[in-house]
Amino acid sequence: MPKKPAVSAKHAEPSVKLSSRGVARLQGRHPWVYRSDVAEAKDVPPGSVVRVLDPRGKFLGTALYSSSSQIAIRMISHGSVADLPALVAERIRAAIAYRKELVSNTDAYRIVFSEADFLPGLIVDRYSDVLSMQILTQAMDAAPVREAILQTLREELQPAGIVERVDARIRELEQLPPLQSGLRWGEKSSTVISMNGEKMNGGHTNSEETSGNETSGVRFHYDGLEGQKTGAFLDQRENYAAAARYAHGEALDAFCYQGGFALHVALHPAAKCSSVTGIDSSRPALEMAEKNATLNGRELEWIEANAFDLLREYSAANRRYDTIVLDPPAFAKTKRDLEKALGGYKELNLRAMKMLRSGGILVTCSCSFHVGAQDFLEMVADAARDAHKSLRVVENRGAAKDHPILLNVPETSYLQCLILSVSN
Repeated sequence: MPKKPAVSAKHAEPSVKLSSRGVARLQGRHPWVYRSDVAEAKDVPPGSVVRVLDPRGKFLGTALYSSSSQIAIRMISHGSVADLPALVAERIRAAIAYRKELVSNTDAYRIVFSEADFLPGLIVDRYSDVLSMQILTQAMDAAPVREAILQTLREELQPAGIVERVDARIRELEQLPPLQSGLRWGEKSSTVISMNGEKMNGGHTNSEETSGNETSGVRFHYDGLEGQKTGAFLDQRENYAAAARYAHGEALDAFCYQGGFALHVALHPAAKCSSVTGIDSSRPALEMAEKNATLNGRELEWIEANAFDLLREYSAANRRYDTIVLDPPAFAKTKRDLEKALGGYKELNLRAMKMLRSGGILVTCSCSFHVGAQDFLEMVADAARDAHKSLRVVENRGAAKDHPILLNVPETSYLQCLILSVSN
């Protein structure tokens, strides 16, 4: 987080005093302080901008306060803040500028990634000419801040529409009034996006005006009011292209959702797949995957099934593939789920390894923050031993660059993606 405050303060905001353990977290440059480490917070309204003090009253910076979340303090500046909406607008502009330096060959990418862009509680994604935002904290939900977010996005990106995706569970935890997802500005909530096109530049190519995989990449329908998360899994975008570079022969994409990996390994110029099959338990997701395949002028095989059950059945039937992708949902929602989650991941990877021909490619992923990189590697190694396979790590990857990682905030590093060469 930048040391220099963006604005000066008149010191009118309330104060919160921390325990020594809470101070240590901030000194380690983690922006969160849990409620158990708040020593004093008298008459602090929900969602306040607060001055943060150590046990002796020394000023440590400015934070956003939640009256209900276990994360009571989210630091917003190590200086003073007089005008939160103005600071939010400044940080959004900085986040947009950061992506212009890093993002290319797509018109769909994350613009604001909460703490990783020093805007705790705000997520904004771009899908061509439609923006999707999520507001996750009391302070970001305040009317003046909401207006600053919408106005800045309109001015900087000129979208045709801005959609808000509401997480009802988060709003309940933050004791915010119920709210429906919907179009917050403009007239458009759906569009066509493109990923990993050779000639696209920084998201400025209009996917509606291009055709052919050489220029527009792999194309997807996007509906801002449907699907999971903010509508797609943009954090996997660079991993889709990486997987396609090594995919070959008969390919199987388990947990394919709307076809991200499947379509890339089928369509990307680097891929050499003779057939591609996608598996998912969600019929609506598969229907959209099929529409996406049609959009790209291809027909793929889509199977509605529980991936665990089908892989078990295929393995028993001695079915073989040259490329298998495993991209399941998060198995470990909390730290208590870790052991069970690792067991689930191991079963999937073990079955996939047994189904791969020698020299095959396994792309295996985890989006569970509580499953750390070392845990994931050890689990895959255990599965390989049990499957009597040898593995070579082709690439060890994480989220796309538009999902930045703060080194002192491990929560921003949650996605594991291993591309492995499997030998008998």
